[in-house]
Formats: sequence, C-alpha cells, structure tokens
Amino acid sequence: MRIICSSILLVVLFGFLSIAHAGESITAQQAVRFIGRQMTVCGPVVRAYYARQAEGQPTTLNLGGTFLNQYFTVLIPGSDRGKFEKPPESLYAGKEICVTGRIESYRGRPLIVVGEPEQIKVK
Repeated sequence: MRIICSSILLVVLFGFLSIAHAGESITAQQAVRFIGRQMTVCGPVVRAYYARQAEGQPTTLNLGGTFLNQYFTVLIPGSDRGKFEKPPESLYAGKEICVTGRIESYRGRPLIVVGEPEQIKVK
C-alpha cells in the first residue's frame, strides 16, 4: 500500500511540474533543453528571412543570433504565410517576440513550426 501511495504521489507531483512548465516562458538560449515540450520561447528577432526560392517557401525568424549562430528558429511554412496580416519577415524583424508551440530539433538546433499567427506575440 505504501508503494502505491508513493507512486501516485510522484505521478501527481510530476504532472504539476509539467503543467507549471507549460505556462512559463523561456529564453531562446534555454530552448535547447526543452526539445519535445510545448513551451513559449521569447527573444529578439535578429534576422527575419523569406526564402521564396527554397522548397516550401518558408519564412524563418532567428532569435538570439544570425543564421548559423542563432539560438532558436521560428519556421513559418510558405503555405501559412497568407494567414498573417503582413509578411511575417516585416511584422517581426527587429522585435522582441514570444512564440508558443512544440519545440523540435533540426540539425541540432531548436525550432518551433508556426501554423497560426496567434502563436506569435510581440512583447
């Protein structure tokens, strides 16, 4: 009985810790530690680029550094660009933003793929 109660307590405790993380924001530099988690990542957009010649015509917003030195990337697929009131590279360039979504890893660097404008907030 004692083992069952202890196990239930641990499950509840870890559940609360996971919920607490979901509501917190982290910096672009911290994102690499949260791969696979649903988080809000905040930081300055150092470079915003629309790759119109690339496959899928993505827009990338690099946080915390320029391309290849960025801490974090926001990827907006070309198929979702029309959902934004203005081109995303114009809306967010040089601004401090927070983006919410599942943090993925691409070539060892963290990123969130954004499909809806509501995922990005300007601070």
